[in-house]
Amino acid sequence: MPAPITENTLFYGDNLPILREYVADASVDLVYLDPPFNSNRTYNVLFKPESGAEAEAQIAAFEDTWHWNRAAERTYREIIQNAPPHVSQLIDALHGFIGPSQMMAYLVMMAARLVELHRVLKPTGSLYLHCDPTASHYLKIVLDTIFGVQNFRNEITWKRSDAHNDAKKQYGMISDRILVYSRTKDALFTRQFGGFQERTLRDWYQYLEFPDGTIRRMNKEERESQKIPIGARRFNTSDLRSPNPRPNLMYEYKGYKPHRNGWAVSIEKMKELDQKGLLIFPSSQDGRIMRKRYLDEQSGAVVGDVWTDISQIRGADAELLGYPTQKPLALLERIISASSNPGDVVLDPFCGCGTTIAAAQKLGRRWIGIDITHLSIALQKYRLTQMFPDAAFRVIGEPTTESGARQLAHDDRYQFQWWALSLVRARPYGGEAGGKTGKKGADRGIDGLITFIDDHTNKAKRVIVQVKSGKVGSPAVRDLAGTLQREGAAIGVFLSLEPPTREMITEAAGAGDYDSPGWGTSHPRLQLLTVGDLLAGRARVDMPPSEMTFKAAGRVKEEGAGQRGLFD
Repeated sequence: MPAPITENTLFYGDNLPILREYVADASVDLVYLDPPFNSNRTYNVLFKPESGAEAEAQIAAFEDTWHWNRAAERTYREIIQNAPPHVSQLIDALHGFIGPSQMMAYLVMMAARLVELHRVLKPTGSLYLHCDPTASHYLKIVLDTIFGVQNFRNEITWKRSDAHNDAKKQYGMISDRILVYSRTKDALFTRQFGGFQERTLRDWYQYLEFPDGTIRRMNKEERESQKIPIGARRFNTSDLRSPNPRPNLMYEYKGYKPHRNGWAVSIEKMKELDQKGLLIFPSSQDGRIMRKRYLDEQSGAVVGDVWTDISQIRGADAELLGYPTQKPLALLERIISASSNPGDVVLDPFCGCGTTIAAAQKLGRRWIGIDITHLSIALQKYRLTQMFPDAAFRVIGEPTTESGARQLAHDDRYQFQWWALSLVRARPYGGEAGGKTGKKGADRGIDGLITFIDDHTNKAKRVIVQVKSGKVGSPAVRDLAGTLQREGAAIGVFLSLEPPTREMITEAAGAGDYDSPGWGTSHPRLQLLTVGDLLAGRARVDMPPSEMTFKAAGRVKEEGAGQRGLFD
């Protein structure tokens, strides 16, 4: 059995063998997963039997499409033969009902992984599975079988977007489901609080207190707009009389007599509230003392199972990273805060652009992230270094030697390309929302981009990167020079596995230098780099400083101190 993981770790590869090989039993406090799913396809197509060329297609790692193919068939047989009896019985029954369709392939893929995720959870741990209504009912049956119906906790509805104009013959699909299960009845849970509804604010918090101590009621315009003057604190008032008779609290305070039921607080508490300036005394001794409650000190409403206060990421949002299924940081912060403590271990087996691990890092949790594309791993690494410059983590599964890089290039040249681009912090061009191969025919001789700003115009300059995993020669350098000219880029980088020839070096030298107006430095316009030199630390891109390649969620202050049958 593997030893518990003690370091923050990113894994590149298929999460099923990684979970089995690296993640120990009962070693994880919280699992969040948002597995890829093809919700944009016609619903009926997901249940259509697959045959012919489409059935033989390989599962595309970065497209949310699953096919019933040889891999799905192998996983299905493994579950039937090796999974707990009640799980294998369920999957066999679903196969008989649904047949070898995309939906069945998806459920087989998920069932195998959910069995492992159940294994790695601690007795106090919880699992949050993010999905859409197309498959949530099937996934709930699978989860009931693996975790037990008694350990179902919630089905959260997250309103992720506003109404859709294209909903002509049905209601707009604007929500996701988050299925919550615990390992046992002893799961950790901390209540979360959201904001107040506008009506509550308008009807209850009607008073303003200014820095000089002046108090007044909000006017009509302020109540309707919910905008208050700068420096003012909003508050409401509550009566301090006891709702029931309290003979032991019948005391006079500063000449004010109690209600016939007595006060709601002791004399000591009354003095404490008074010293803190939280009491309002009426002008008449016959009036009632009122207690102030400042809006900025209130927890807000307890969060239920319908979440409408966290919006999906939009095009202008600062945290947008260009990843097609990116979830907002606030969503993961709520989940992590509710079901883990600082220092606990959070696992995301489909970690995509890394929102879960970013939220875990921010909240002082340890984390494990797994993804099957080097594009995602590259994005996660640089997101972490941008948000948390001092964050310590390791990456397992990436090439660390030139021989490992050659093997990756042999196995999958596109994965090699994405990984190689990460060595120079270049953003893959045309690969962020496509499949394994990016946007074929649309790269115009550009595999990756680096941007920088070096003058008073604040306009981004570009470094274009080409990656070659095969034989190289001087024509490739001439092609890059032509691309550099056509695109108006500042610098071109030719990144290869094989060392450049003498003719290539001569061609590159003839391209001259780029002179940076802001830094007063010169940089070769055409640069030839090899994977081996980059891995050994003998080379880097020679360019003005850059902080603009990956869209950055700004630096964040970390919280906390630590890394540390169907139904029974």
